[in-house]
Amino acid sequence: MGTPRKASKKTFPKPDYRAMFISDVHLGSKGCQADALCNFLKHHNAETLYLVGDIIDGWRLKKKWFWPQAHTNVIRRILTASKRGSDVRYIAGNHDEFLRGFLKFKVNFGEVKLSNREVHIGEDGKRYLVVHGDMFDGLMRADRKWIMHLGDNAYNLLLWVNTKLNFIRRKLGLPYWSLSKSLKKRTKRAMNFIHSFEEQVADYCQRKGFDGAICGHIHVAEMRDIDGITYMNDGDWVESCTALVEHHDGRWEILHTQPHGQRELDEAYFEKELRDAEALLAAE
Repeated sequence: MGTPRKASKKTFPKPDYRAMFISDVHLGSKGCQADALCNFLKHHNAETLYLVGDIIDGWRLKKKWFWPQAHTNVIRRILTASKRGSDVRYIAGNHDEFLRGFLKFKVNFGEVKLSNREVHIGEDGKRYLVVHGDMFDGLMRADRKWIMHLGDNAYNLLLWVNTKLNFIRRKLGLPYWSLSKSLKKRTKRAMNFIHSFEEQVADYCQRKGFDGAICGHIHVAEMRDIDGITYMNDGDWVESCTALVEHHDGRWEILHTQPHGQRELDEAYFEKELRDAEALLAAE
């Protein structure tokens, strides 16, 4: 008998990026741009894929179950990425904080590694703290968490208004526009919160000896230098549809994707609303 042939390890083409960072997807909420993310993951891959928290919205699911097929498709895309060679690392956030209870057991989900934070070594040799960012949010303190939940409800109301507004904009042939993102830019208090958050992240990195930080949480994609610390935020997949990537040559870039708008189920619902309104006007 001959020697049994050793199964050859399947090889895949070189990934598009050295590393890719995605956060604040909020699967389980109606505001999640799952279709846009599925399309993005279909056409972009990386050696290491960091899921930087709030991938699953446990807060919303606890109040009301919402999980369409598009959200399952996102999970499938992530698992497919890990099967095709990507090192997938899931960092828990505040909306998926239920996962933090598994950390002490050193539990992984298949090939997806679960953690509370990571340290990414860039092509340039710099050390970047990778963390969701809720630890830098004063409202996440135990005695103030009710304020955060109240704000979450207000934010979801804004997203509901934004959904209806963009349905009308699409009918008029206008591009997607984010109401909450626009309000953030125009509200001094919101801008002060964002700047305070960014400065706290940078200060922590200076004290702990990191060269930079990569986070999410505040749904504002950004890359800037703060007193010698490289601050980077990968944004979200509710309003902005952005991802942070590190190219193989060490360049950093924020990629923007056009939101797909509401899912087919919501389109059908709003189409019916429009037809009912037109019928009512015709009857008058």
